[in-house]
Amino acid sequence: MIASVFEGLRAQPRIVLCAGVLACLTVNTASAADCPGHPDAIGTSRTIVVDPRAHPLIGGMQYGKSLPLADHEVVLTFDDGPLPKYSNQILDILAANCAKATFFLIGSQANADPEGVRKVRDAGHTVATHSQNHPIGMDRLPLDRSKQEIEQGIASVTAALGDGTAPAPFLRIPGLRTNDGIEEFAKSKGLQVWSADFPADDWRHVSAGRVYDLAIQRIEAKKKGILLLHDIQPRTVAALPRILRELKARGYRIVHVVPATPELPATPTEPQQWQLHPASETVAVSRWPKIPKFAAAGPATLPAPELSDLDWRDTNLAARPAQRRSRGVPLPKVALWPRPTTLPPDGALATLPVPGASVFKIPESTRLTMLVSPTRRAAPAAQTPRATEVSAKLAGKRHHGRATEVRPQPSSSTAEQTAGSAAKPAQPVKKNGRSVRVAGLKKR
Repeated sequence: MIASVFEGLRAQPRIVLCAGVLACLTVNTASAADCPGHPDAIGTSRTIVVDPRAHPLIGGMQYGKSLPLADHEVVLTFDDGPLPKYSNQILDILAANCAKATFFLIGSQANADPEGVRKVRDAGHTVATHSQNHPIGMDRLPLDRSKQEIEQGIASVTAALGDGTAPAPFLRIPGLRTNDGIEEFAKSKGLQVWSADFPADDWRHVSAGRVYDLAIQRIEAKKKGILLLHDIQPRTVAALPRILRELKARGYRIVHVVPATPELPATPTEPQQWQLHPASETVAVSRWPKIPKFAAAGPATLPAPELSDLDWRDTNLAARPAQRRSRGVPLPKVALWPRPTTLPPDGALATLPVPGASVFKIPESTRLTMLVSPTRRAAPAAQTPRATEVSAKLAGKRHHGRATEVRPQPSSSTAEQTAGSAAKPAQPVKKNGRSVRVAGLKKR
């Protein structure tokens, strides 16, 4: 079905002429100055012509490519129409702003309102398709059913146009729910699958203010791309004038997209313009000239290097010493072998001097110190009577509930003073007339 539609378009000269005239009309952009009665209109800055077969998948939400837009350029797209109550208001708003857009129409909606399809075409917008019945999970359908949805949608929109012209070979999958089989089928039919770069969530149950906020925020985040809207929602009708005014205030421009035809060639572009993340211009490879093949300018094999090429100072590599390394500090170069040396005369090293007897002599004091080992430790220093008394207090031990007294050992000086007399027993320390017990203390 889809193949016959496009073959009929190429076969009829009248149809091709109409398509060429329509394309020429759309290429003539309408700026704000060319919008009578609306000096504040944003207008359409330019129109680009694309070849669907050269770039079959576009839209940064799903693919690594998008339209070749410059900074601050936006493409307007609307899904799910036509619905007379709201689609006609969307067309009026776009006309008041002299802004061109792309409409992805549903086949069943086109059958119900063929006049709405023709209004989109007559206003100079691009007519595209959005399946026949808008299945929610098209990626889960059998491939044959998905193919049928695509082909029937194109046939219904073609019939609604009424003049034998076919819609643009632009296709958007409902809900962006695509898969490899659907994409391969679209490529085989020459269709360009459109995703988007930023949605406004106008299909959700949100306010018009929320639609406006999301559209501006997401456009500002990426600075260029495809805006996804729906022309069947009242919130979109309320938000669209504010969106267009704000885009103009922020310096954005509207770009219109049309398909290439034999009479209307594609706009010349570079491959990196389609890339979502092109290589930076600061990278040398992106600026080097493209050379498909390299031609050898000399022989296939290069001559082997000579020893003189490696070291111009000395060709005898075997005699070169190992290169000394350092941590970033150059070391002085080592002289090449053989090194000049001075040897003593013959016979000078035949006999060695006899060592003297003093070399093996050990001092007497050292020998005695090594042989004699200490028998006891040195006696502690003498304690004063006050220190003795304190030590006796701390050395008391509890024994069966009583405090035992530990008498200090007399030092040598004390023993000399008290020699021949009996030591006086130590009296228990009293406090307030009572003995003081020191418990829990052990001398280790």
